[in-house]
Amino acid sequence: MTPSHEKLVAHLLQAVGLPPHWRRAFEFVERHRFLPDQVTLPDGTTVDRLSAPEQWLGVAYDDIPLVTQVDDGAEDGTGYPTSSASMPSIVADMLRRLEVHPGMRVLEIGTGTGYNTALLAHLLGDEAVTTVEVDPTLAEQARVNLMGTGFVPLVVTGDGTQGWPARAPFDRVISTAAVKRVPYHWIAQSQPGGKILTPWGNAFHNGVLADLRVGSRGTASGRFCGNVAFMWVRHQRTPGQVVATYVSDEHEFRVRRTGMQPNGPLAFDANFAIGLHMPTVINVIEFHEDEDDQRFVMYLVDPDSGSWASWHVDPGAASHEVRQYGSRQLFTEFETAYQWWLDSGRPAVDRFGMTVSVDQQTVWLDEAANVISSMP
Repeated sequence: MTPSHEKLVAHLLQAVGLPPHWRRAFEFVERHRFLPDQVTLPDGTTVDRLSAPEQWLGVAYDDIPLVTQVDDGAEDGTGYPTSSASMPSIVADMLRRLEVHPGMRVLEIGTGTGYNTALLAHLLGDEAVTTVEVDPTLAEQARVNLMGTGFVPLVVTGDGTQGWPARAPFDRVISTAAVKRVPYHWIAQSQPGGKILTPWGNAFHNGVLADLRVGSRGTASGRFCGNVAFMWVRHQRTPGQVVATYVSDEHEFRVRRTGMQPNGPLAFDANFAIGLHMPTVINVIEFHEDEDDQRFVMYLVDPDSGSWASWHVDPGAASHEVRQYGSRQLFTEFETAYQWWLDSGRPAVDRFGMTVSVDQQTVWLDEAANVISSMP
């Protein structure tokens, strides 16, 4: 191992608590062998392997996410990130939570670079790992990366939400792309008692893991955990540029003020709970261009009705301006949902859970009978 690789493994041991079998996998599989020559850091800086090899190798072993593709590979796009190499600590945490052991068969959704696939193949063997990648270019590069490091699991080019029935049933399903609706194909292709671990969210909030167990009657149920944000599977993406598209000063919006301060409803647990009540509303925060100016605006946009709201926050002020436009009073809904969370005892994310059947997905608090939201 390079010194940087050794440092990363030591960090993961401390940060995640890797069990011995995963420690051996992370020691063997070198992350830099799965990264493209150009990667983009969280701050938007691009590092090129050819012009800055030492820096490139250094960031390969930093515990940070790296963007590896933009605009689905199109050359004339806007630079919208569409694939990434996840933070190694998130990779390690998800693999630990997956509770997978030799002898099990795993379906992975979202091959990406192939790094996570290699870790699974190291533990389980090539024949036990099936991975599905929707992007043909990424899938082919992942095959090259995997073969170059001695792994030959089955890499399928296709829609991961359909699973891969030819190798079903699986003991574990792990997705590295977020979903709003957990695909029923994953449940149908799992063994009873199997586990499905996937990033989950909605238009309002993207940032938890759904940890589900597959039952004997064709359903899966479990609780939420973690604090993560992944890119969406392609056909469940949330539209971009919604503020520019829907919000205009020319609209005849309603103006009022609120004394509510942002540190409450924008905190992680509260924001997640609010999103359960406003799942189709897109939440965007824009900060002032001057980094020394702490003011920001939170926008709420409902593309279906064209309604929008903006909350103009001036930290330290006793009250803040609110603008609302359209048939839905989105900020009023936001306040109501936040008050529900307060009245419910400020429940943390892990008190919420999900049940998925062939025709419905419900989210509940504490027990499955206490349904908060549902969708077909």
